[in-house]
Amino acid sequence: MSLADEIEWRPSPNYNARVVPEGARPIRQIILHYTGMQDGEAAVDWLCNPASGVSSHYLVHEDGRIIQMVEEMDRAWHAGKSLWRGQGDLNSSSIGIEVQNPGHEWGYRLFPDIQMRSVLRLVATLCVRHRIDRADVIGHADIAPTRKEDPGELFDWPRLAMHRIALCRPEKLLADPGWGDAAFGICLERFGYDITDLQAATRAFQRRFRQTNVDGIVDGETRAILFTLQVLEEQRLQAEGG
Repeated sequence: MSLADEIEWRPSPNYNARVVPEGARPIRQIILHYTGMQDGEAAVDWLCNPASGVSSHYLVHEDGRIIQMVEEMDRAWHAGKSLWRGQGDLNSSSIGIEVQNPGHEWGYRLFPDIQMRSVLRLVATLCVRHRIDRADVIGHADIAPTRKEDPGELFDWPRLAMHRIALCRPEKLLADPGWGDAAFGICLERFGYDITDLQAATRAFQRRFRQTNVDGIVDGETRAILFTLQVLEEQRLQAEGG
């Protein structure tokens, strides 16, 4: 059975048309969230409730079932006030995937293997369909570091990275470049983050790339991770461009 045949359709009224700049591709990011609710069905009901004012394109239950609520070419309301690589209005350029998990407020826990397998299949399919670069498969915390923590430090980013559909912490780090906080912030902004609150942006970066220690401190290891990621991304893009 194909992935499309396994997806259940539960339409949400909470969507509108994408706002796409001339010459731009309509879908350029995948944004992963956790639901932050104790029950997956309650989360679907909320995302399909016109009174909620929120939605996402997909939701992945803990048992691996996938629900679609908004057509991919329509603009779901999942990103809120956000910024990535200097771009706002990420609802207009992204696909939102909610992954059922109670979140930090209701008993944050590991994401089950069966759930992650469905997330992996869905993200891989979307990356191919819409030509989304792995560097633009991101979390809600990455685009809204002062407001959001999801999908959080327990999300299995390494699993997505292993299949080359997301970036993850490099296995071997280059030396600490010794940046001061201001220089680190500039590099973090170039990487994609909103650094209006540098500590919040650092925590969001660590939730992705140093998941065992999310303290918001710009230390040598955090600097080395960012520096290594920058070097590896430059090398990858040069190789792909060649």
